[in-house]
Amino acid sequence: MKIAIVLNTSWNVYNFRMGLIKALQEENHQVVVIAPRDEYSDKIIAQGCEFHELTMDSRGANALKDLGLVFELIKIYKRVKPDVALHYTIKPNIYGSIACRWLNIPAVNNVCGLGTVFLKKNFVSKVASWMYRVSFKYPKKVFFQNKNDKRLFIKNGLVDEKIADILPGSGIDLSRFVQSDFKRNDKFTFLLISRLIHDKGILEYIEAIRLLKAKGMDAKFQILGAKDTEHKRGIKEEIIDEWISSNTIEYLGKVEDVREFINNADCVVLPSYREGTPKSLLEAASSGKPIVTTDVPGCRDVVDHQINGLLCKMKDPEDLAKKLEIMASFNDDELKSLGLNGRKKVENQFDEKIVIKKYLNTIQELLS
Repeated sequence: MKIAIVLNTSWNVYNFRMGLIKALQEENHQVVVIAPRDEYSDKIIAQGCEFHELTMDSRGANALKDLGLVFELIKIYKRVKPDVALHYTIKPNIYGSIACRWLNIPAVNNVCGLGTVFLKKNFVSKVASWMYRVSFKYPKKVFFQNKNDKRLFIKNGLVDEKIADILPGSGIDLSRFVQSDFKRNDKFTFLLISRLIHDKGILEYIEAIRLLKAKGMDAKFQILGAKDTEHKRGIKEEIIDEWISSNTIEYLGKVEDVREFINNADCVVLPSYREGTPKSLLEAASSGKPIVTTDVPGCRDVVDHQINGLLCKMKDPEDLAKKLEIMASFNDDELKSLGLNGRKKVENQFDEKIVIKKYLNTIQELLS
């Protein structure tokens, strides 16, 4: 059978969906990836996937402009003739569902997170809600990455409860992110892994660092992730450069493989405003690292307070600073315990195999 996977970037496919793609190929399914072309597109093709380029701005929120995606996807689907289409992220979910309905192709959607449009109640969020309500009449199944997002969609009439289900994010490859022997740095090291956009709590992290340094705390504060100055909520490059030049943070840039940096940190931080299931926290927990993150949907699904990390208040740099200070004060046995608990949690709840099995079962049901 031919399975189409539709996403907003080839990077996203390669970094988050290759486990599923390999499992589909092992079941003798032909995988067709439909996404904007970037430096990861050729890597996807090298993995045996058919690739079709999609013209899409993953950052913009112009509904009229994006309606063109429906016609582009209809054209691609007519050419590809997939038996099932798997959609991820807001635009493929909405416009892909409409295209599939037009051509009578079974669709399975995955709400990876609510994105910035749901963080504020305004005209854009109202339009997004209406579009979800209209387009989500058509998929055969809609997966959510946490119970809060699923509950919100059902409560607001955006999806029929009968087709809604939960997946533990994109899962984590437990054999790739393994727990190494415990090692504490001479200078306690905090690591934030994220694109540099406001909604990830970057500014709160910076303010917390300044508060801690003003108190005389001698620790290392790192940020690993791509600058995204073109994003509507992206942080300006001159601001980031000031953080670097003033030694507020150690900026590690963008890397292919984050494992070395996670293993070299004492604690992974993510003060995000809302998530689906944050991949960076799954990678940290699987690697046996304690976590400090916000008490918001998605983040609190990965971290149990005082069990495998600490939860702080959203948009509250003072509380974040307090939790970072507490984390650095833990002795080795306490840090080890947090790390072990995190590893056990991902083994039990977030193994990539759980996600893959659910997708394979869903596809089998649709095809039969």
